[in-house]
This record gives sequence, C-alpha cells and structure tokens, in this order.
Amino acid sequence: METIPKGSWHYELITSKLVQAEMIDHVIHDGTTAYQHVRIHEGACFGRTLVLDDKTQSTETDEFVYHEALVHPSMIGHTNPMEVFVAGGGEGATIREVLKHEGVKKVVMVDIDKEVVELCKKYLPNHHQGAFDDPRLELIHKGAFEYLSTTNNLFDVAIIDVPDPLEVGPAYTLFTKEFYMLLLEKLNPQGIIAIQSGPTGPNFSSQCFSAVVNTISTIFPFVLPYEAFVPSFGSTWGFVVASNKQQIKFGESAQLDVLIKNRISGELKFYDGITHKGMFATPKYLRNTIQSENRVITLENPLYVE
Repeated sequence: METIPKGSWHYELITSKLVQAEMIDHVIHDGTTAYQHVRIHEGACFGRTLVLDDKTQSTETDEFVYHEALVHPSMIGHTNPMEVFVAGGGEGATIREVLKHEGVKKVVMVDIDKEVVELCKKYLPNHHQGAFDDPRLELIHKGAFEYLSTTNNLFDVAIIDVPDPLEVGPAYTLFTKEFYMLLLEKLNPQGIIAIQSGPTGPNFSSQCFSAVVNTISTIFPFVLPYEAFVPSFGSTWGFVVASNKQQIKFGESAQLDVLIKNRISGELKFYDGITHKGMFATPKYLRNTIQSENRVITLENPLYVE
C-alpha cells in the first residue's frame, strides 16, 4: 500500500465518510472575514483555488466548466437578456461569462463579502479576466436578500452563485422558498433564474439538490434541472433553471450553436449545443430522487449541508 506523500494537503469532506485531497504547492492567503474563512492556494493538481469555509468554490483548472454550465443555459434560454442579476460569484468568473453576451446592458452583482471579492480581484486574475472593470457592471456589497427586498430593479435573468448552505456560512437563506418568491417578484415577465444547487452524484443528490429542485418547483411552474461534472468538486454538480411564464425552449444542438455564435463574444471551452443536450439528459437515479423528494426549504426550516 502506497503512503501519502509528505507535504501540505488540502483535505475536503465530500461527505462525512469521503475525503478528497490535493497537495498544496503554497498558500497565497489564509484568513477570516466578517462572514467566512477564506483561503486562496496554489494546488498541485487544480491550480489556483478559492476555498471558503473549507469548501472548494472554484479552481483555475476547471472553473470554466462550472461557470459556463451555470450561466449560459439561462442566458441562451432567454430571447434577449439585457438586465442580469448575480448573487455571489466573488471570483468574478460568473460575471465574466454573463458579460460575454453582447446584448447585455447591465449586470448587478451583489456579494455580501467585500473582502473576498477584493482578494479575488487581486489573486484570481485568470478567473475574472478583467470582468470587474466592465462598465456594464454594478457591484454591490450587501446581502442578496436585503438587496432584492429593497430594489425596484427588474431583471431578465437572475443567477445565484453562492456557496453551499452551510450552517456557519452566509448563504443558507438563499436556498429557501422565501428567497425564490422574492426572486420571482424581481423578474421581468419572461425572466429566467439559474441556481447552483449542489452535488448530484448517486450518494449526494438528496443532500441538497433534490430539495432545492422541489422548493423551486413550489414557486416556478417551469423547472429544468441539469448537471455537469466538475472534477475539483469530486462529483457531478447540479443546477436549476426556472421560469414563471413559459416553458424554456432551447431547440436542437445546431440551433443552440447558432445562438451561441450570434450572441456570445469570446471563447467558450465547455458549453455548446452538444454539451447542453448532455447536461439536461439527467440519469434515471437523479430523476427518481427528484420525483420522490418532498422537502421544502424555508427560513423556518432551512437546509444545511455537511
């Protein structure tokens, strides 16, 4: 049996009985903000990595998979997304992908933790690629719940890119029925939401994902779950797009590729028409897990993951 090589390692609990580990070449920043613990390190396998409360948020090697999967289906599913809301997304990679859509006029990014955003601006340039300097961006540092409760802005697309609902973290209220109801109020009539929703592997799908899908389904009549494999997360990862007014129709692969070509500037490394079809062709076990789910996440009965 081989022994674990000596060195500094990042150990992450995928579940209480499963650990993923990566050797750390060096730590760039390690500290605690007013809201969470943050570490940015250079990983031997996944490159420069953002870790919040000991959970990997994105890595230089495969962040494009996660962020393209999160952003583009909702943006392509909308006929003309001009006003976009982003909750979280401190690395700047989510707004990077949104701003590739040439028709976008304004992006409002609301992230509660200014210190994390500033650290990402400084230490994760390959993630944001200058997106924070785009004049279409309005960056606000407050809670997404607070912002949406007080703004008069309405949005074509709302993208929720916040950490998992950890009991010690700042994001668990953004996985509740009350928050999804508030999102609905702040959408334009044909608006679409996109939400990162946790792991979807066979041992993980009921941890968070199926409950999020079920909760969204109590508010939005048209809900489409999908997934993509993100290696640094140790699992396939789940997302949800939803609409209130009409079923989201994407068309065939060739039609999607035409939309991508006509509406998106800059390179996409993951998302195209064929990839899209694969993401939405969810496996039978996942469909069964969603179908049997009856939990509804509320502020009174929140969901916390390990």
